[in-house]
Amino acid sequence: MSGLRIGLVSPYNLSVPGGVQAQVLGLAAYLRTWGDDPVVMGPGLPDGVPGVDLGESISVPGNGSMAPIAADPRSRRRIRAASADLDLLHVHEPLMPLVSLLATHAGPPVVATFHAAPGRAVRLGYRLTRPFLSRLLGNTSMVTAVSHAAAGVLPEGRLEVRVIPNGLDVASMRVQTRREVGKVAFLGRDEPRKGLDVLLEAWERIETARPQARLVVMGARRDGTGPTWMGRVDEGTKATQLSSSSVYVAPQTGGESFGIVLLEAMAAGAAVVASDLEPFRDLAGEAARFFPVGDSGALATAVIDLLGDPIERDRLAELGRRLADEHDWSVIGGVYRELYDEVVT
Repeated sequence: MSGLRIGLVSPYNLSVPGGVQAQVLGLAAYLRTWGDDPVVMGPGLPDGVPGVDLGESISVPGNGSMAPIAADPRSRRRIRAASADLDLLHVHEPLMPLVSLLATHAGPPVVATFHAAPGRAVRLGYRLTRPFLSRLLGNTSMVTAVSHAAAGVLPEGRLEVRVIPNGLDVASMRVQTRREVGKVAFLGRDEPRKGLDVLLEAWERIETARPQARLVVMGARRDGTGPTWMGRVDEGTKATQLSSSSVYVAPQTGGESFGIVLLEAMAAGAAVVASDLEPFRDLAGEAARFFPVGDSGALATAVIDLLGDPIERDRLAELGRRLADEHDWSVIGGVYRELYDEVVT
């Protein structure tokens, strides 16, 4: 079956960088190459993306961060109107108000994908809604999760959940540029769970042991000297910075369900040092060097060792490139496309 009209629903502002937003837009781009007609629905629809803009968003706290979700009550009417001639809806974070919950009841069959590994409060909420889960999920025909951690929040025995990892445009991350031997990169918002303070605490020791080391911080900006603070960067700048880095550090302290930033760094050819979080280890396995969560001393040791060992650095980088290839949209998008055919037929 080909030429499906597929609604891809994001509850989060699509113009704000985020994991769910990137997956929705990346999957839409892949489906267009297949010959389908994806219709992206969400607040803050970027210019040039075919779809339906669901209005402004507001930021609400959640999972140690701020989530930019839609709050326009007119979303219900817009979603229903846009869904009238769709073959199916692919709803991301289906229990997230307002947009995703509305979309699961809009009419067409639904593929529902869970992304987050929520904290205790949200897990409790899922348990309390267990008797009503089928009703909340509306027309959902298939449930997927991006990782076992994300699947683990759902009540056992109620739903069959297929684990389909996040996808990535691998080619876009591979920029032809000179790799700097001492360059270390970080990418993330300046939030406690992203672990930037753990990295900064380790950096003085790293600089002392490896004077040529240089730290580039993307996604955050602070006053003072030391690292190169870049703040928010566009996709091209991100790819160039990662492709010119020798080591990428992911010092997150929790709240992660997958680790797309690890894959981005691997696709760009950087050796990865990461917190020993279950989702990170499940994703990267032998393709990364792990350190205990929050242990700045162990982080420093791992980075110092890699900066001084080009053979091990190249070995990790090669394993990472192979792993990233397995998550290219040509692979992951194809898995979803087969799932869509299964649901529609």
